[in-house]
Formats: sequence, C-alpha cells, structure tokens
Amino acid sequence: MSRRARPGQRARGPDGAQLLRAARLFLAGIGETELARDLRGTPARVAQAWRGEIVSGYRADPLRILSKTIPAREHDMVVVRDIPFISVCVHHLLPFHGTAHVAYLPGDRLVGLSKITRAVDALSRRLQLQERLTRQVVDALGTALHPLGAACRIEAEHLCMSIRGARVKGSRVVTSAYAGVFGTSPALRAEFLRLTGAPARRPGSAVAGVIKYRT
Repeated sequence: MSRRARPGQRARGPDGAQLLRAARLFLAGIGETELARDLRGTPARVAQAWRGEIVSGYRADPLRILSKTIPAREHDMVVVRDIPFISVCVHHLLPFHGTAHVAYLPGDRLVGLSKITRAVDALSRRLQLQERLTRQVVDALGTALHPLGAACRIEAEHLCMSIRGARVKGSRVVTSAYAGVFGTSPALRAEFLRLTGAPARRPGSAVAGVIKYRT
C-alpha cells in the first residue's frame, strides 16, 4: 500500500504488483486444485479489481473533490440522503455496504451536491471501520467548507457478521457523527435524523435536497 497522501495531494494508490503477488499466495494457501484452468487469470483479475475499484479511494482526495465551491447567500441546512456505498472492513477484508446520509449548515461556501456523493465514495473505497468512515465524512466537510455544522449518519450491513462469526443476516449497523452546531443543538440533530430516517424511494439512488432551517 502506498503512503497516505497529504490533503490536497493526489496519492498513487495501492501497488498492483504487490496485490498480484498477494493474490497468488492467497490462492495457493487455499489449495484448490480441481479448478486450475479457471484460476489461471484469477490473480490478475483480483489485483485489478482491488486496485482499480474496491480500494480505488486511496487514489482520490476528498478535500480536492470538495474544493470547488460557490458563495453561500443563505445558511439553510443542506441534506444529501441515501448515498449508496460499498467499503471493506479492515478486520476481515470483507465488504460492508449501505447508505450514507450527509448534511451541513453552510458558512460562507456551498459545494455541488454531487461532490458530496463523490467524497463519500472516495472515503468508502478504502479499508475502513464504519465509525471511522462516518467521522471522516464530517471532518472532510468541515475542513473543505468550514460550515457552521456538519452531520453524517451511515447504515450498513457487514458481511463479517453475516457470513462468519454470529452469521446474523439482515442486521444493520448505524453510526453517526456531528460537528459544529449539530453537536450543540439537539433540535438540529433531531431534524437531521427525522429527514434521513425514512427509507429511500428508489433504492440505490441518492436523493438530494435543501432543507430550510434558520439558525
């Protein structure tokens, strides 16, 4: 894995050659012999999938994604709800997937709504802990936009719970993180939770909106 890039610096991302060697060793460790023909191209496919897609977030900088802003004329809550994401649990290298709900109360700057979904994608396509991911989304908004407040709530299903260990299917882990006025105003947090608590109308699609809330 390459060194972590500084904010604003584009990272090189995971090392494809090392991933290829690791995939070969992993398959050798499993010891499958009856599918030799099918496994010939597997190490290369695995390395490309991990480098190019599964952990491609290491090559992206969420602060750079959020850097293009416009002046904010008002200071009303902005909510982007039901952002689908897939990440990889750092403990067992198994996926967890779900939806992220993000809000911020603008200070002087606004950012395009699609940039928020891209920032979530960049942070989630890494080895992660759900709690850490939730906090990183809030911190990225705070650093890039200097808003009056930011909030994130994530709901996800973890394969490390459903296919191993307790093997509980259908359970979802919910995490939340707040900064600024979201951390000090119970009414604002309650409004955020109310606005993001309903299921998405179209599963797998992000729903964006601007919610009027005067401070």
